[in-house]
Amino acid sequence: MKLIVNGEPKEIAAATLEELLALMDYEGDWLATAVNGELVHREDRPAHSLNTDDRIEILSPMQGG
Repeated sequence: MKLIVNGEPKEIAAATLEELLALMDYEGDWLATAVNGELVHREDRPAHSLNTDDRIEILSPMQGG
């Protein structure tokens, strides 16, 4: 399926947001995720279905300062 992940087009076979994160090797409870501009909470990721051309943002905390 064609998705836009963090602004980059990707072809990924993931049906849910949780599957996408696993396929892209994102792990941890500290991630923030949004699909089409709407925040998706951690507990909602397994049931959040993805559709072609969805825009997914995956944010992780930065270290340093």
